Amino acid sequence: MQIATPETWYESRALSDGVTWIFEPHIKEYYRCNIWHVRGRDRDLLVDSGMGVVSLREQIPLLSGRPVLAVASHTHFDHIGTHHEFAERAVHPDEAEILARPTRDNTAADYYVANNDIFTQLPPGDWEPLRYEIPPAPPTKLLPEGSVVDTGDRSFEVFHLPGHSPGSIALYEQASGVLFAGDVVYDGPLVYDEDNAAEMRQYVASMKRLLDLPVRVVHGGHYPSFGRDRMQAIIREFLAAFDR
Repeated sequence: MQIATPETWYESRALSDGVTWIFEPHIKEYYRCNIWHVRGRDRDLLVDSGMGVVSLREQIPLLSGRPVLAVASHTHFDHIGTHHEFAERAVHPDEAEILARPTRDNTAADYYVANNDIFTQLPPGDWEPLRYEIPPAPPTKLLPEGSVVDTGDRSFEVFHLPGHSPGSIALYEQASGVLFAGDVVYDGPLVYDEDNAAEMRQYVASMKRLLDLPVRVVHGGHYPSFGRDRMQAIIREFLAAFDR
């Protein structure tokens, strides 16, 4: 397998609503986290930060020279890998300890990064999957249900939506109808533990909360963005299978 360079590890694309999509093209789509950047008046917002095998701040000029709040939609390895590069870091209280003290076990890296199957090109440098670790990034701000992320000119409400993980959150901007959904809902195979009845009840309740939310565009944790009709179709399919 070829080895990528640091300069090619990330790509970015400007979308509407002042949102920039950053991603790691050499990670297979199923495993590849979407990193979302929002330009704000007083500070920028970063939702998730990728796997962390290459410095995000060094390779994405958009993230230099301004205050940035790095929010973790949840603390699986592919979403928090470069949170330590940002002075301001936020997460739901239920996963604050993981962000502060990540391990291969509590971030799910043990399961997904046991070999190189998730890559189409290997990370640069002296890469060994079993040596992969995430640096600690103790949160400077906690985001419980109903709290607000404010950039100075934009305001995002925090929805606590457990199911995929205990502290999964989404950020919703009512003024624009933009929803950053993390791994709660995206347009691809959702990840959940069907054998965990308590977790599935939480996931069902979280999906029901989103079903009638007047979103215009959903930026999920994986796969391409989509609109309200597609979100409702994904949720209804999920509820048909698990709302028993």
